This record gives sequence, structure tokens and C-alpha cells, in this order.
Amino acid sequence: MRRIREARDVTQVALAKTLGVTQSNVSEMERGVRGITTHQVVRLAKALRVSIDEILLGSNRPTETAPISTLKLLRRVQRIEKLPDSRQRVVLKVIDALIDQESGR
Repeated sequence: MRRIREARDVTQVALAKTLGVTQSNVSEMERGVRGITTHQVVRLAKALRVSIDEILLGSNRPTETAPISTLKLLRRVQRIEKLPDSRQRVVLKVIDALIDQESGR
């Protein structure tokens, strides 16, 4: 994430504003200390003008070495990306709610 952000000459502060988080949250995401929601992945890809593949896998296309579960998730996210923005927000809110519910257990 940091490599892409720096290549696009985007500051952590600017990216934080786009994602709706603090600069320290962006720093934690880049260091792998903090996770990132599916909604944030989509916003991040749009803000940095890269594919979701590049955000999740570090390349423009899925690789043979990526775990099957990652590829399945990636295909779903790509389908979500094709939806209108309003539908994307609905889908991502549902996903985030389910994840929040699971992590609250």
C-alpha cells in the first residue's frame, strides 16, 4: 500500500481524508498493524487509481501463488466494483456489518 501511495505522490494525510480515517490509521494499515475494510479497499483503489488486485495482491493480476480463497474474494470484489456506487455502498455496508458482528463474538 505504501509503495503504491508513494508512487502516486499521495501523502498519508491526503489518503486518510479520502478513506475517512486518521493519518495514524493509514500508517498502521501500511505497516500491517491495522486491517482494512472491504469498503476502504474499494475507496483506496479508486483514490490511488489502481486495481483492487494491486491493493490485495501487489500486482495488476492474480498470480498462481495466491491462495484460492484470496482469488475467490478478489473475483467477488471485482464484481462489486462493477456495480453503481450506490449499490457498492449497500453491499459494502452489509459486508462490514457481518465482519463487525463476527469480530464482536
